[in-house]
Amino acid sequence: MSGGVISATSYGFGLLTGGGDLVWALGLGISLFAMVAAIGAVAKPEDGDRVTRQARLWSLRHPWKFALLPAGITAVLDYPVQLLIDGEGVFGSAVHAMWHGALVYLITAIVTLTLQGRARSAR
Repeated sequence: MSGGVISATSYGFGLLTGGGDLVWALGLGISLFAMVAAIGAVAKPEDGDRVTRQARLWSLRHPWKFALLPAGITAVLDYPVQLLIDGEGVFGSAVHAMWHGALVYLITAIVTLTLQGRARSAR
């Protein structure tokens, strides 16, 4: 939901100001969707059943490994947007998608690192 709202808002404001870029808005929405889902997954490590709590605690203890999933999701979903809508070509689209995935990886890992105190207090 957050990704769609951000994409629509970004594209709408762009159209109002005369510089609407659909590819940029979709890429932003995909990136925020993956980050919000990842951070939401680890935000409350004490909630859920035993397996869910263990997975959340593992994610908080291994933020750099955990951040690979939202980064990969972002790159995979952003690649067709770059390829089909922006017309970047096969390699240009891959570079852009990987760049967006790398940014999601870095931001998600850093935010998860800041939430590590919850993993220690939830033990």
